[in-house]
Amino acid sequence: MEEAATLAVKSASHRLRTGRPYVTLTYAQSLDGAIAARPGHPLALSCRESQTMTHVLRAAHDAILVGIGTVLADDPSLTVRLVSGKNPQPVVLDGRLRFPLFSKLLRQQPISPWIITGTKAEAERQAALESLGARVYRLPSGDNGGIELKELLQMLGEMGINSLMVEGGAQIITSFLGFQAVDQVIVTIAPVLVGGVRVLDFLHQPRPKIFPRLINVDYQRIGEDLIVRGEPDWTA
Repeated sequence: MEEAATLAVKSASHRLRTGRPYVTLTYAQSLDGAIAARPGHPLALSCRESQTMTHVLRAAHDAILVGIGTVLADDPSLTVRLVSGKNPQPVVLDGRLRFPLFSKLLRQQPISPWIITGTKAEAERQAALESLGARVYRLPSGDNGGIELKELLQMLGEMGINSLMVEGGAQIITSFLGFQAVDQVIVTIAPVLVGGVRVLDFLHQPRPKIFPRLINVDYQRIGEDLIVRGEPDWTA
């Protein structure tokens, strides 16, 4: 996998050129393309060794992004725990401010979450979250009803975020691919069959035929898992 120093140079150059962070999309799936057994119920798929690889990736990125569904289902820390390194800045897309006040992310000072919500979210809920240390930003909605990703990425670039690691869930993964806002994809494939929630959420994607083929592909076995890395070819 790409060295952190190489990613730092590449992502800084990318932000200067495009105005937005270099985006790494990464997730774990089963052999049959599932990321969970059923909606709202997280499922541990990666082996210990590939989990360590994921934490190396976290340490190499400035920020890490998930959707509110992941927070509600898993109450994640989004920190670097299995390796030494700097914790990335947590970013959560939460259009209706459903973010729970008891979340682990609100107890991880001094890195409190940046919560990105819509223009119509409740002001009282925003005040409650900000009183617990969160920073809440309001952005317009996109065509699929979620946060406008162009505005989001531009804002993160202006805030000095060079590299962004996107971990999910399914709707977030689909939205970033649909907006063509992904620069590299790293997928962990676990040798298990689940038959559950598919990784791509076509219900929230108005143009399902735009998903790309990966180029410059690398394959690596880590523990029991297969890691596939590639760059989306948006010109095909």
